[in-house]
Amino acid sequence: MGCCAKMKSSGWVYPTTILSLYGFLANCRVAEPFLTPYLIGPHKNISEEVVTNYLFPIWTYSYLAFLFPVFLLTDFLRYKPLIMVQGLFLVTNYILLCFAPGLPAMTFLQVNYAVVTSTDVAYFSYIYSVIPAENYQRATGYLRSAMLAGYTFGASLGQMLISLAGVDYFYINALTLGIVSAAFLVSFWLPMPKRNLFFKGKKAAALGSQSQQEGPLGDSRPEDPAMEKDTADSAKEMMEHNGSTSWCSRDNVATAGHLLWQSFKESYSSRHLIYWSLWWALATAGYVQIFNYTQLMWDHIEPSATSSVYNGGVEAVCSLVGAAAAFSVGYIKVTWAVWGELALGLFSAVGAGAVFLMALTSNIWASYAGYMIFKSCYMLLITITTFQIATNLSMECYALTFGINTFVALLLQTVITVIVVDEAALGLDVRTQFIIYGSYYGVISLLFLIRGTYSACVNRHGREHIEAKEQESSVEEITAERF
Repeated sequence: MGCCAKMKSSGWVYPTTILSLYGFLANCRVAEPFLTPYLIGPHKNISEEVVTNYLFPIWTYSYLAFLFPVFLLTDFLRYKPLIMVQGLFLVTNYILLCFAPGLPAMTFLQVNYAVVTSTDVAYFSYIYSVIPAENYQRATGYLRSAMLAGYTFGASLGQMLISLAGVDYFYINALTLGIVSAAFLVSFWLPMPKRNLFFKGKKAAALGSQSQQEGPLGDSRPEDPAMEKDTADSAKEMMEHNGSTSWCSRDNVATAGHLLWQSFKESYSSRHLIYWSLWWALATAGYVQIFNYTQLMWDHIEPSATSSVYNGGVEAVCSLVGAAAAFSVGYIKVTWAVWGELALGLFSAVGAGAVFLMALTSNIWASYAGYMIFKSCYMLLITITTFQIATNLSMECYALTFGINTFVALLLQTVITVIVVDEAALGLDVRTQFIIYGSYYGVISLLFLIRGTYSACVNRHGREHIEAKEQESSVEEITAERF
């Protein structure tokens, strides 16, 4: 029994290590903080207006088109193939940046990169299908740390190569091409998962629901060895059917649809979860929009053609500050169920102020500072939100919630892009855009300040009512004892 437990605990180390290595290399994109100077510089020679109002919106529209189909395909194909696809498209992304000239090639680049971002869900979901439930928390921490370390190292290395060694942007992109090619090769070493979250097959889904019970955080665990054997037999049967047409039969698709619907109802079963998900979608839409156009704002304030560029250093500092803010959440003793919504409103207000600073200042260092404040606030709040949602849901429901919230965020971002950015509509300049983004975050903060204040007052009133009841009961007990 002890030997079996030891094998089970060690079985999570290999896939976690390989996926962490992939995450580090795939996010070590040395050239990413300098994408805008590269596009509008002599290498690609595309105007700032075309990049702002034509190129970047194409990525948003393509991402929206790919996200939901990729989410379903990720589970159907069991994660690893989609991670490999992400690695392959990262390679083609930097091949295009290095060697493909002209606007049509850069237009296709945006579609190519949309495939990369839409397959992020495979990276976050894969690990839960290959390791025991008791290792979920540790594995998730390692994967997020690997991503952060890769991004920070890449941004820092890019800044040093440009500022200290005077390396040309082309060679920075060529170096990134080599690193992401290594990530693509690492993806081949990932073990193939033996189970799906939703496309389980009718019999497997029925056996799974009978043989498992919910853990303290919604994690599923077998009840006894006999049932564990049934589950293993079910997994074996699923593997036997993987290559047959029955795997994509009508019954299997219907079963997957039923599980998706059940998970959807559980995911949004309470107002508490709906409010946290609402903030996630609203704030992420604004965050991604600001992240996409920040380099354009910096180039507008201080053109990269005539000034030193410190984008990589700023992104590296942002990642470290954001990580520290996110890490601190685990040590802050706050009843988030009571004060969480108020915290969302307060920090969103700080973020709105930081975006207005970026929009209105003509000093590049003030703009850098505004961006760091904004990104740190978002990283702090998204960590709190993710924790609040994940602790109340099973892993299947969390994966679905992640997908739906991201889809809604992208839908909102697309609406903003169509109205504000796209040259076919308003086609506003980048400074005016940031004024609108600051106002957008101001509305979010106002909504959650009102909701948070209401929740805190209701909770306080309810607590006072309970205390009064308890005090009244104590007085009655004392009176009864005297008589």
